[in-house]
Amino acid sequence: MELVKKKIHMDRISSRAGTQVVLEEDVNISDNKPDASYLLNSKGEIIMEEIRAGENVVNLRGRLVVSILYLTDLEGTCASMEAVIPFEERVNMEGVSNGDLILTDWTIEDLTVGLINSRKISVQAVASFGLEMEEHVEQDAAVDIYHEEPLEYRKRTYPVVQLVLQKKDIFRLKEEMELSGNLPNVFQTIWHHITFDHVEFKALEEKISIQGEMRAFFLYEGEGDNDRTLWYENTVPFSGIIECHGCRENMIPDIRHSLGQCNVEVRQDFDGEERVFCVEPVLDLDIHLYEEENMEVLSDIYGVDKEIEALTTEVQLKSLLLSGSGKCKIAEHAKIQNTEMPMYQLIHSEGEIQIEEQAVVENGIAITGTMTVTTLYLCSSRSIYATKNMMPFQYVIEAENITPTSIFKLHHSIEQLTVTMLDSDELDVKAALQFKVIVFAVQKSNLITDIKVEELDLNKLSELPGMVIYIAGQGDTLWDIGKRYYVPIAQLKEVNELVTEDIKAGDKILVVKGSI
Repeated sequence: MELVKKKIHMDRISSRAGTQVVLEEDVNISDNKPDASYLLNSKGEIIMEEIRAGENVVNLRGRLVVSILYLTDLEGTCASMEAVIPFEERVNMEGVSNGDLILTDWTIEDLTVGLINSRKISVQAVASFGLEMEEHVEQDAAVDIYHEEPLEYRKRTYPVVQLVLQKKDIFRLKEEMELSGNLPNVFQTIWHHITFDHVEFKALEEKISIQGEMRAFFLYEGEGDNDRTLWYENTVPFSGIIECHGCRENMIPDIRHSLGQCNVEVRQDFDGEERVFCVEPVLDLDIHLYEEENMEVLSDIYGVDKEIEALTTEVQLKSLLLSGSGKCKIAEHAKIQNTEMPMYQLIHSEGEIQIEEQAVVENGIAITGTMTVTTLYLCSSRSIYATKNMMPFQYVIEAENITPTSIFKLHHSIEQLTVTMLDSDELDVKAALQFKVIVFAVQKSNLITDIKVEELDLNKLSELPGMVIYIAGQGDTLWDIGKRYYVPIAQLKEVNELVTEDIKAGDKILVVKGSI
């Protein structure tokens, strides 16, 4: 006899670690930049150069790049600069070794940029890193058995979700946006902010489709007499295809995207004027593709004229509990920070989500965090100023039957942000935060991986009666009785004139050893 086996492909996190890195530096404004009088906005980006695993340790090396927008000492004009702070960090991580693949997430928890004087800016940041070692495990499971000897076996169906494909990839995009007719030509770009909204992925045959919206905002210096700081904003839809060998329709995509390299340049229109912003962003993709299957496996075996022992291995099987999304709405009034610079006209608003806690609760995942909204506006003196407002939120995304042992992955984004003026010092902020979640239930199961076949113990067999009336106890099944007396299930049903295998406590079952 021989077992028919099938491999189950699973992923699991075998080790976790985390650390915080404090980064600070005083940065001089380069000589070709004008003096700074007021800081308007700043945004930080972690660029990883090396993630290298050693024995129980992971070495991180990279740099923090901070883009800073400031008001110059010339009325109504802005400028920008970059501060670069390199870092190296050694993180203890139990169980890792040379060459292991380490999944790394990072978040800038706190970024503080201050003006020391007109030529020097202080940068302070706290960067948090979360490290995981993901293992891909193949487990054999017996799904059938070839046999000539008489034996009995039963099967059980498990809903299993398997990891089919995991890889990193990129998606390149190129969009051109031409200034509207009422805006002057571009002399030079001062600042840009690129975000992606409503991004959706779908698994297809040998490829993944992507679609969404790209939102672009530019501050620029106008040409000729129009040398004041001007702005332009546009949102364009996009779609495309990512080639993905092994992908099939109806697979479950769990894909995290983030903005990587982004080139922005100004090009000439058909009339030879500098009026076209060309944006070439790269989306970094962390792709996991899962597939659901109702897998039928052998759950027990016994012999009739042989002693057959099923050898099992305990494994953790994952099944899909939920793949969905939820929306949290925020609606608040917010005062500007500098009331001495009242608002005359809004220019641009952008938001950022900071997750502070996420925990499993009854039938859901509780999320606590803060949305920070930075708004650029024009004051009555026609100068650009900025205000920053923090808005805490709490939200529970529904996940029926989730338990503390469940595994979940959560992605968040700002799906919609609308900021309007109520008066010269107050804003009305409305936002829709989207949370996408995939939840896996984890079940410990004993899977048959091998069998041990021996001749029957004649002494044990002789002690069994040739015929007996067995009174079923609570929880007894026909399978239990047949296995105890080495009798086929079909024979028990025939002798007792049973149509099904269903029996209940107190039923009298006639057991006749040997064939009839």
